[in-house]
Amino acid sequence: MNGKNDKLTKLTAHKNDSIIVGSSKPTMDMRHLIEIVASSNGPVLVCGPTGAGKELVAEEIHTHSARSGKLIALNCAAIPGDLIESELFGYEKGAFTGADKQRIGRFEQSHRGTLFLDEIGDMPLALQSKLLRVLENHSIQRVGGKSDVKLDLRIVCATHKNLQDMVEEGTFRADLFYRLNVFPITVPPLKQRGEDVLELLTVLIDKRREQSPGVPLPVFSQNALTALMSYDWPGNVRELRNVVERAFIIFSGAEVSGKHVRENLLTLRVPGVVPEEENNAMWEATRDLPGHATGQVFGSDEAILPQPEDYRNWFEHDDHIDLRRHLRDIEVVLIEAALQETGGMVSAAADRLNIGRTTLIQKMNKLMIAKDIKVSSPSPRHP
Repeated sequence: MNGKNDKLTKLTAHKNDSIIVGSSKPTMDMRHLIEIVASSNGPVLVCGPTGAGKELVAEEIHTHSARSGKLIALNCAAIPGDLIESELFGYEKGAFTGADKQRIGRFEQSHRGTLFLDEIGDMPLALQSKLLRVLENHSIQRVGGKSDVKLDLRIVCATHKNLQDMVEEGTFRADLFYRLNVFPITVPPLKQRGEDVLELLTVLIDKRREQSPGVPLPVFSQNALTALMSYDWPGNVRELRNVVERAFIIFSGAEVSGKHVRENLLTLRVPGVVPEEENNAMWEATRDLPGHATGQVFGSDEAILPQPEDYRNWFEHDDHIDLRRHLRDIEVVLIEAALQETGGMVSAAADRLNIGRTTLIQKMNKLMIAKDIKVSSPSPRHP
């Protein structure tokens, strides 16, 4: 049965030193731009939708540059605004309460290397002016420090936001935008590079197989491959990675048909956007599939946790399970179920999950869960 994946293997027989997968024209054009800019030292602004692989572009630029230092990354959206400055610039001993020793920031860690600032559109305005000074002067002052520290680094920024619109709205500095936009690179969404889907699928399957070498592979039929290539991938490469992960969980050692792709792999990610009866049918269809846990997640009145025996057959194939990935998938399903139950009301969903509204929003952003989930009607709350 595994021989049916030979077609996928042949697609990536032409190995090269690029970490960016794909041979479609948009991908090849992007690679050409990366080759041009890698040899220079100017700032690069990488734009593109969430999940498209902007961080890989930064890594590719650094790898093909002549810089001997490290690639250091910081996600501006993942750190509270009042902490980003000390994270970037570092601080001197005694600079603030708790600063019991000197700490080197990301700028200095990137000396002779590359600093990748992801989600630059989320950087606070007050810090944007300081970043501009670093770009102009090639030096920093640590928080609480008085002397300048000279640096040799390259800055690559990425965003899924429209910075030009933000400039007009006054939420992003115009001078910083023009300073960063020396060499823009746009990462096209996956729907514009459909030819890359099968190559990406091969790489993702190989990576997943390396993590659990004893687990039987899912085998994608020709109809399944056609279904994957015809999908528009709103979540981009990240969504494709999730599909592969779910295929290993649900269809380990089994053939995946086009119907399985449409009903079990793609819709499983967003149960709140399909009719309730279709979503229920989807879960019924997965109940008897090989490798799938049989424990009931939701009962009519209360949640019933899966039991150890529900997962025992996984360990018969391999003694390793990626716990973090599995728990993440469960978290996605629970959050989306709560949103469906409450008609897409975030506050009510947070209450059902017994977490704060802000915490739920942060989780939704991190897990790429749509805030505008559409449902026919909220399910009634049973006493």
